[in-house]
Amino acid sequence: MTWRRWDEAWHDALYGPAGFYRHAAPADHFATSAQGLGPAGDLFAEALARLAERHGTGRVVEVAAGRGELLSALARHAPNLELLGVEVVDPPAGLPARIDWLRSPGGSGLPDGLVGLTGTLLIAHEWLDVVPCPVVAREAPDLPWYHLEVDAAGRERPGAPVQGADLDWLTVHVPDHLGRAEVGLPRDTAYDDLVSRVGEGLVLAIDYGHTRDSRPPEGTFSAYRDGTQVPPVPDGTCDLTAHVAVDTLQADDVRTQREVLHDLLGPATLPPHALSRTEPTAYLRQLARANALATLTSNSGLGGFWWAMSHRGSADLG
Repeated sequence: MTWRRWDEAWHDALYGPAGFYRHAAPADHFATSAQGLGPAGDLFAEALARLAERHGTGRVVEVAAGRGELLSALARHAPNLELLGVEVVDPPAGLPARIDWLRSPGGSGLPDGLVGLTGTLLIAHEWLDVVPCPVVAREAPDLPWYHLEVDAAGRERPGAPVQGADLDWLTVHVPDHLGRAEVGLPRDTAYDDLVSRVGEGLVLAIDYGHTRDSRPPEGTFSAYRDGTQVPPVPDGTCDLTAHVAVDTLQADDVRTQREVLHDLLGPATLPPHALSRTEPTAYLRQLARANALATLTSNSGLGGFWWAMSHRGSADLG
């Protein structure tokens, strides 16, 4: 029986030769703002196109691009934008010809060629939550943290004590009452690396997460398969994910998706019912748009996602 630290097993389960993201399309297992939501996904692309225009960026690069769903929607909404996807697989069949593609090594790794970007909106949509990080626990607030180890069946056991930079991170960013947590240091480092790839433009990481005051006492590490939450097992059959500690990222601006989309698109206002009699097609179009925006900005759902933004060079967060 082989026992490994969770972060090591997590990485191989997602990005190893038989890893989940090597063979599974994310949209087959879960829906996000960028994929699997029909009109809401198109509206999400429209919002990002407006963000790119607002900051004068002529290129959009998406890290963790899935099978190109968001970039394909952007190709429809913003024909003048240059588009580039970064993912651990080859470009999918049927991808619009104008979308360029780079293979990524997986995890926190980014392609060597993804450097010196200018005039670019660099988006990492639900990427940081699948950057593996140590999963740790302790028996009581006054006892030491230890790494959790896992075997091939998903069984856990206590491992080595947490030391060094990981322990420093926990001491600063995790409240005393928590008994289990994920060490967000690898995500902080990954975000810094992402920002460093842009010389001029805007860097945007979108993810579900929490801040220090709302960190769940038993951690957030979990797994999903076919749209259902399942026990985490590092066998490559399920997505392994954990919330992002968004307040530890070195970002210039951190807001909820609800706040940003209302800024970019306005409120989710239903059309007047009288319009259904005079212009039924326009009424249905406006109703669909309002419903899509409500889906994307729901306080209890996608609207609670976090947008961490950093401007580079002359870009202005305005």
